[in-house]
Amino acid sequence: MIQNLTLQQKDYAHFLPALSGFYATFIGKQRFEEYVSKTRIPHNLSHGVESLNYLNQQKGNFYYKWSLYSAGHADLDITTNNPNEDMIRNRNREETWLLGDSGGFQIGKGVWEGDWKNPSCLKASKKRQDVLRWMDAYMDYGMILDIPAWVARSKEGKKATGVTTYQEAVNATRINNDYWIKNRSGACKFLNVLQGEDHKQADDWYFQMKDYCDPKKYPNNHFNGWSMGGQNMCDIHLALKRLISLRFDGLLEKGIHDVMHFLGTSKLEWAVLLTDIQRAVRKYHNENFMITFDCASPFLATANGQIYCELETEDRKKWVYRMVPSIDNLSLSSDSTPFGQAFVREGNHTSFMESPISLGLTAKDICIYSVGDKNKVGAIKVLKGQPELNKDGSVKLDKDGNPVIREKDSTSWDSFSYALMMGHNVWMHINAVQEANRRYDNNYYPAMLKDDKFIGINQEFKEIVNDIFSTDDKNKANQINDDYQKYLDSIIGTRGTTGKKMTSAKPTYNELFEEE
Repeated sequence: MIQNLTLQQKDYAHFLPALSGFYATFIGKQRFEEYVSKTRIPHNLSHGVESLNYLNQQKGNFYYKWSLYSAGHADLDITTNNPNEDMIRNRNREETWLLGDSGGFQIGKGVWEGDWKNPSCLKASKKRQDVLRWMDAYMDYGMILDIPAWVARSKEGKKATGVTTYQEAVNATRINNDYWIKNRSGACKFLNVLQGEDHKQADDWYFQMKDYCDPKKYPNNHFNGWSMGGQNMCDIHLALKRLISLRFDGLLEKGIHDVMHFLGTSKLEWAVLLTDIQRAVRKYHNENFMITFDCASPFLATANGQIYCELETEDRKKWVYRMVPSIDNLSLSSDSTPFGQAFVREGNHTSFMESPISLGLTAKDICIYSVGDKNKVGAIKVLKGQPELNKDGSVKLDKDGNPVIREKDSTSWDSFSYALMMGHNVWMHINAVQEANRRYDNNYYPAMLKDDKFIGINQEFKEIVNDIFSTDDKNKANQINDDYQKYLDSIIGTRGTTGKKMTSAKPTYNELFEEE
């Protein structure tokens, strides 16, 4: 029976798995060919590889309708068929909701080259056109193609784009915004991305960009909501300040600006804080308001050999989804022990929380290869301390003619092992977010929101937010936010950053770069 996580979402802020192209490829290609051999597919996937498709309400082992997919990893050519993209391109639009990330990170990293501050640059113009057409064709909502403020401090980004200052990043983003406003088809709704590395920049960016959401200035083609990037996404005091401005500027209106997205947000504490904000805005201002937030952790964890095994949401403790290395042993290739039991038996962790993907898997479904087996590219599996072997079975030699000794065991996983564990991790992350909200509603609190240093404050976070949005006085709303700034600044955001650290001083390069 398919587990319907969509029905369990209730009125919580919406987590969006940042779907991996690697994962989507298995689902898409299997629709056109036997990309994964039928003999390789575990028995618990009753609909084959399609059982991993959480966007498929009829055939997925679990169903969750919301997700994010990045143009930065997509095939932007919409004129040709691409099986790799079929999970996205041929989804049921009535049963799913997708947000498109624009690829601003690719620009910041220097991957998408071009003089983005020059509207006549052919490279930038072509990419700008391709991203917009792709989003209009396949996304429900999409983010405009922003040039992040940190590009001026990115060695690769500065070289590839010619953007060397904060204001040049703003100017380049305005070029993209103007193109979006003029050329959008209306099929996809767009979010105005707010950047800035500190409060001053964030305020300035908002002032320069807010008109793009103004239906008075753009009655037929204004943007349809907001995406919080840079300092905005990791500083709850600043986020509340921005929401107050949006409300009183008439830019958070029902049916016009219904969605706000927080980029790269993975902390369970923020999952419940954003729910508090969503509920307050719905109650007092815009009943359609929806907050979304994304992260790629379920996919990146697997790529790093990690698997989610446990959820920890004890009252007044740190809330985490526990990730540890998964079983990877060449001796398990014929072991039919249930995966979770083998995981505990092998000492990876003391417990294993099952998902609709893991339940029914065995150790050998993940640990496919044994000693001496060849993988798809012909590499021969060997143990630590043994000589590496060439594809013909001969011993591999170094430049001095000595045998190359294997420093650790060859992996027992094939590529589909990764896909199976990614599916498990996606369910675990979605369930963790929902369970955190359930616990929070039952008066369980993460330690971050019950910091002993602030035990004397007379209100909880949800009450502070309620007070901010219940008043019709902008000055009073801002005063309430400022009265609790010390407490709000103590709430840790993405990658460990806080408002306390970043209100007036620019963050370090590594902090901001990792956040994106």
